[in-house]
Amino acid sequence: MIETCKHLFIFFFSTFILLHAGCKKSKSNIGPVFIKLDGSSTVFPISEAVAEEFQKQHPNTKVPVGVSGTGGGFKKFCQGEIDIADASRPIKTSEIEQCKKNKVGFIELPIAYDGLVIVANSKNTWLSSITTSELKTIWQKEAQGKITHWNHIRKEWPEKEIHLFGPGVDSGTYDYFTEVINQKSHSSRGDYTSSEDDNVLVQGVAQDTYGLGFFGYAYFANNASKLKLIGVVPPHKTEDGPPQTAILPSIQTIREGLYQPLSRPLFIYVSSTALNKKEVAEFAQFYLNQAGKLSTEVGYVNLSERAYLLSMQRLNNKKENSLFDGQTSKLTKPLETLLENN
Repeated sequence: MIETCKHLFIFFFSTFILLHAGCKKSKSNIGPVFIKLDGSSTVFPISEAVAEEFQKQHPNTKVPVGVSGTGGGFKKFCQGEIDIADASRPIKTSEIEQCKKNKVGFIELPIAYDGLVIVANSKNTWLSSITTSELKTIWQKEAQGKITHWNHIRKEWPEKEIHLFGPGVDSGTYDYFTEVINQKSHSSRGDYTSSEDDNVLVQGVAQDTYGLGFFGYAYFANNASKLKLIGVVPPHKTEDGPPQTAILPSIQTIREGLYQPLSRPLFIYVSSTALNKKEVAEFAQFYLNQAGKLSTEVGYVNLSERAYLLSMQRLNNKKENSLFDGQTSKLTKPLETLLENN
């Protein structure tokens, strides 16, 4: 009897120890924290690089980066579904109103510059430069069904069908391009191959001798051997002025503002509510600290040190407003000036 009790005691004691150890283990192995980030395919390479570096230092925090386009990202953001939105244009008035309706505050943070490139197939022998007015002739809404061949743009170009590739309507790249080229945001012909994934556009133009497309500079930089980069002649400043020469996009021409009108700032928008979470605040600060270095590594143009410092102040002060008027993506003043005055 004594021996039986002894065995029972050992059994229950061992069970208690195992259960206690299991409880301790479950407490110490709390699942990972997720930071929800989605939006622009143009900003994606920067956010992906930042997320990878952040997760190395914070292995229990996961930062999956979605790509639903700037407009798609803002839809999720303004419904409170994600913590951070990637954007290749400033937030629109309609999106600001939607965020207000759902009580979603935001901090707008510029993170880099980008240039929209015009690209043709590498076998294209007739096109080396194009004017903004010619781009409008090709891409405006009225061109659908009318401007269908290359020689409809310039008579000396081939009498071959032109095959167009560009971002989808939820893309901030699409918004910006239509605004500065067609002079009307979100208005263009619809008979072109569209995708929110810029890699699809790269492959489309690369495989089509008569292809022409536009997308962010970084995707060209990573695929330069497959495509032909086209110089853009900016609009004439005055009717009597000398003809403008074509400018090729590069880190230098984008940073110095020479590649116009197809250069623009890129952004992340951080939810004010999400910023109350330690992990989100740490990630946003890490993003601004790393954006200059990592944006350059993935093919974009970094901001000035002053701009990053002012953006960090904006983040730390939870400055809930946009540097823009909700109507335009164009930089009317240096970015540093906008940051200092807002």
